[in-house]
Amino acid sequence: QVQLIESGGGVVQAGGSLRLSCTASGRTLSVHAMGWFRQAPGKEREFVSAVSWSGSITRYADSVKGRFTISRDNAKNTVYLQMNSLKPEDTAVYYCAADGRYYNNNLETGSLVYAYWGQGTQVTVSS
Repeated sequence: QVQLIESGGGVVQAGGSLRLSCTASGRTLSVHAMGWFRQAPGKEREFVSAVSWSGSITRYADSVKGRFTISRDNAKNTVYLQMNSLKPEDTAVYYCAADGRYYNNNLETGSLVYAYWGQGTQVTVSS
């Protein structure tokens, strides 16, 4: 069983930055593509970004492209989401998720392929 743990959320002013981290216990993440999703109050969960198992391929939602950067350090079993130029509309609970497939390079924006999820970390951007 994979347990994903997110950290790094908080309150920041518009234009500021945060870096989210996602680590795992019980399993190596290095064989899994990883994704970040977010859910704002009253809205559906939405895709933010994903990275392939090797880190060589990334994908972003249009709303965060150019502002957010996903990366991973497989030696540390950790995935990161660097968020810059934050906007109030980025306010949400952010979840990391692990694709259930091994060594997959087809990064999905839908949530169905992601078999393991963290509990989420709150990001609040004030105007």
